[in-house]
Amino acid sequence: MVLVPGAGCRAMFVRVKKIGAYEYLYLVENAREGGRHVQRVIKALGRRDEVEASGLLDGLIASAARHSRRSIVLSSFYRGELPELHRLSIGPDLVFGRLWAETGCRDVLNSLVADRRFCFDVERAIYLTVLHRLMISGSDRHASDWLSRVRVPGAEGLDLDHAYKAMAWLGEVDAAGRSTAEAVEEALYRHRQPLFGAVSIAFFDTTSLWFEGAGGDSLGQYGHSKDYRGHLKQVVLGIVLDGADRPIASFLMPGNAADVTLLLPVVRRLRERFGIAEACIVADRGMISADTIAALEAEKIDYILGVRERTSREVRTEIIEDDGLAVPLVIARQKGETELAIRETTIAGRRYVICRNDEEARKDAAARAELIAGLERKLAQGDKAQPAPAKAGANKGFRRFLKTPAGGGFVIDRAKIAADARFDGLFVLRTNTKIAALQVVLRYRNLLAVEDAFKTAKALLATRPIFHKTDAGIRGHVFCTFLALVLRKELFDRLAARRSRLEWQRIVDDLTDLSEIEVEQDGRRVRLRTAPGPAIDPIRRAVGITLPPVFQEMPPAP
Repeated sequence: MVLVPGAGCRAMFVRVKKIGAYEYLYLVENAREGGRHVQRVIKALGRRDEVEASGLLDGLIASAARHSRRSIVLSSFYRGELPELHRLSIGPDLVFGRLWAETGCRDVLNSLVADRRFCFDVERAIYLTVLHRLMISGSDRHASDWLSRVRVPGAEGLDLDHAYKAMAWLGEVDAAGRSTAEAVEEALYRHRQPLFGAVSIAFFDTTSLWFEGAGGDSLGQYGHSKDYRGHLKQVVLGIVLDGADRPIASFLMPGNAADVTLLLPVVRRLRERFGIAEACIVADRGMISADTIAALEAEKIDYILGVRERTSREVRTEIIEDDGLAVPLVIARQKGETELAIRETTIAGRRYVICRNDEEARKDAAARAELIAGLERKLAQGDKAQPAPAKAGANKGFRRFLKTPAGGGFVIDRAKIAADARFDGLFVLRTNTKIAALQVVLRYRNLLAVEDAFKTAKALLATRPIFHKTDAGIRGHVFCTFLALVLRKELFDRLAARRSRLEWQRIVDDLTDLSEIEVEQDGRRVRLRTAPGPAIDPIRRAVGITLPPVFQEMPPAP
């Protein structure tokens, strides 16, 4: 369509009209006259097939384009005749800037920092760190260099020192032992609660994050490393998700904190600071202890907790031997299905749900068979290489299937192998809820969402290793990852609501590629927008944003 300046702002376009067996093309004028739209045929161009074969339209378009600055600049740029003067990626802020505002992150941070006199925009520094964590997942030191290639309104002039100060502010602890990050979490929950309603179930799990360096004043400690970095100091990170897998709260503890000590402080904070009093707590087997369960029941808090099957005497001697009727449960997954056999039993008022996964049972049996075969090879080397049996005994995996006979040395204990096989594909849950056993299992399996959040935090968002030297900086660094998880989850939820499924890397790549480029022709500067990748349109619709125009004239330099 071509707009013709003048009275009534007439528009001309080519119209197709079918007459009989043929389609005909007309150059039509569209104008508003006397309060109504009218269309007038300026010229009949002829039969469509003949016009297209003759190249008449191509010639007409090329002729008109010579008088369109937009077409001239775009054609020259695509032919490589106009060099790029400046390029900025606009996709990251276009999408996550909107989500940052609509989830309440922007307003909450601005309200909390309002009474502080920083010499820079703290909210923008935190947003820049979170955006960098989402898009690049590199060191915080890289963010200031990355900023030179990305458009982030209000972040001009921010550097690494500003980012470190902003993270230290997030990690500050007041006289009551409450950090700024905790205040942000609680305010974000209140901001979003009217949209999501009351929380009826809360999933909690922990992981460890390791340091390069001393690890702060008190947070960095040696402990059980879930990253297999036991020689490095670490912190323990806990995350709470609601029933829709949305991040609610995070907890950062010293690296030597035991999981069994963590659940009760989490429950108390959810009650006291978030007002979540009726939620059922779901946690993994590392959280269970007699004191924890007694405290939960005294507070009348519903729970679903994993049980340490191999170390629980009650499980080994009574529960696993129960021959109650098993109910099948088939759970759809991305590739195939998971088949479970579920039964329950109650012992002295304690309710247990026992689940067996035949697929996992086969994997467990195969892994044990491979281990036993390796153990047999090691022991068989005893005649030729005396240290081999000793090494077998020192191996933790081997050692649980060995026994020491009266004459010394090591032999395979077949009774231990048989006892281990009883636990193949088995997991046991302890609960005080009244819901059906199948629902107990389904709720517990939702803990996988917390594990996915940890994988995202560690791998995609590169939270580890941590280089900060103060406890406050460490808290702020980790909390920026929590905020990144909030934005990532919000984007995926909006895409899912429109039945759009996109891979995270595709989202990152297409947002990064969406750019604005400055070029100059005949002494006049123009800003061009690159063509959007395939992920941009579903993201744009899900988030509710409009892309900038492809062509924008820039005002002349002063």
